[in-house]
Amino acid sequence: MAFKPAQWPRKLRSQEWFGGNTRDHIYHRGWMKNQGLPHHLFDGRPVIAIMNTWSELTPCNAHLRDLAEKVKYGIYEAGGFPVEVPAFSASESAFRPTAMMFRNLAAMAVEEQMRGQPIDGAVLLVGCDKTTPSLLMAAASTDLPSIVVTGGPMLNGYFQNERVGSGTHLWKFSEAIKAGEMTMDEFAEAENSMSRSAGSCNTMGTASTMASMAEALGMALSGNAAIPAVDSRRRMMAHMTGMRIVQMVKDDLKPSDIMTREAFENAIRTNAAIGGSTNAVIHLLALAGRVGVDLTLDDWDRLGRDVPTIVNLMPSGKYLMEEFFYAGGLPVVLKRLAEAGLLNDCLTVSGETAAAQVKDVRNHNEDVILPVEKALTKSGGVAVLRGNLAPDGAVLKPSAATPELMVHRGRAVVFEDIDDYKAKIDDEDLDIDETCVMVLKNCGPKGYPGMSEVGNMGLPPKVLRKGITDMVRISDARMSGTAYGTVILHTSPEAAAGGPLAIVQNGDMIEVDVPNRTLHLDLSDEEIASRLAAWRNPIETPVGGYARLFHEHVMGADTGADFDFLRGCRGAPVPKDSH
Repeated sequence: MAFKPAQWPRKLRSQEWFGGNTRDHIYHRGWMKNQGLPHHLFDGRPVIAIMNTWSELTPCNAHLRDLAEKVKYGIYEAGGFPVEVPAFSASESAFRPTAMMFRNLAAMAVEEQMRGQPIDGAVLLVGCDKTTPSLLMAAASTDLPSIVVTGGPMLNGYFQNERVGSGTHLWKFSEAIKAGEMTMDEFAEAENSMSRSAGSCNTMGTASTMASMAEALGMALSGNAAIPAVDSRRRMMAHMTGMRIVQMVKDDLKPSDIMTREAFENAIRTNAAIGGSTNAVIHLLALAGRVGVDLTLDDWDRLGRDVPTIVNLMPSGKYLMEEFFYAGGLPVVLKRLAEAGLLNDCLTVSGETAAAQVKDVRNHNEDVILPVEKALTKSGGVAVLRGNLAPDGAVLKPSAATPELMVHRGRAVVFEDIDDYKAKIDDEDLDIDETCVMVLKNCGPKGYPGMSEVGNMGLPPKVLRKGITDMVRISDARMSGTAYGTVILHTSPEAAAGGPLAIVQNGDMIEVDVPNRTLHLDLSDEEIASRLAAWRNPIETPVGGYARLFHEHVMGADTGADFDFLRGCRGAPVPKDSH
């Protein structure tokens, strides 16, 4: 794909603030100079915002202040003027009720920071799950030249000589406690081994998946996704990213030039190949809506269905991100897709095309990045199920599911919300066995609120004690990208919006057929209609504040759970001077 750079030099956006001698220009420059900035920095060179999601309450991103300094070096070296800007940081491990509730708030806040301030381009410094999509959404809405650099995954965890994957082993150890296979003292000891360095989750969870999505979309430099947070090459990547954004501004290379329909197709196929998180579905649907690309759930099923999962990482496989990096990282996966004719040769932030920049990479470990004939799952991707229980779709991750449960018929055991689940799940009198289908309601965007990662419901202790480790679970919730199991998620419309999930009762029979992509509630249309007519929504509209805004404007999971008024690109015109 040919890209025609803009003519340079040209008057930059930031010069509307800094590039003259009127009272207003002097006002803007003069206040900036209280930081000791010399006059020549305002001479027309690109002003680059480092949108930094650093926060000590976002532990995945707590090292980003140091990384921002490396970005600054690169910007200065390339002749730019760097300014570090704190960005809303939605922490996965700390925010309640769920970080997902604040993804749209972060995207909105950062969009207005980018639009309302004197910048010509942005480096999106991200890491934790929601920080990557929220800043990409903001950049898409302003369409200012932007590039992603992530904080990188943490090093492998180890406990009793076993690799410990972030999140994945938390679920595993928690189930082992309930099954009587692990003591609380051992659990406490394991806690100290889970997060042994700076960085985000070391599994192919949502953070690493979204780092991979940014690279596959062409919005990050090649190789960015997998470099460990504490590896010196992460700092080199930050430096090179800082250099590159200056040239992008000079060329006027914008997100809309990169995040095309073809780029999203690359990302969907990449997600299938790496065994990526189901959360990528929601984030990329929302991002596509900002760019104006018509992307649907059906695209996810169609494009990923025949792509084998070749990255042998937890939660689907054996290894962690550290080994993935040593094996060659995402560039090797992209090369494999290109060789199979599954990679569109799109423009990337590097100025090169997707295929051109990976043509010479090598796989250094074929037990980590597998040959196709040894794929974890021959048909990877995200399965999109439809039927009378999910008219607008539901999703399942085949690479993390139990093959024997992919076709299943079972009796529904219903939990009306997450509190009902917590109250009942450990009760020895709960009428449930491994053949049942666990159903969780009112955990979607409006229901939780915010659509928390509770879809991978823990199994009842009396089932775990039989040695059973998986059951079919259905909800309108999400699950952590670090989780695993035959878990059907994002059921749409959600229960709190009056979807059929809302009227499922204990004892109803549910049929799941993943190969045929169906999810069926064994009731007549008349019975479903009768129950829906009698249904009353248990979810009350919040009184005020952001929760009220969220409830009134959030869209369904099938379209990305963005706000209805934020879809589309609004651009970044120069605002009127207020002085």
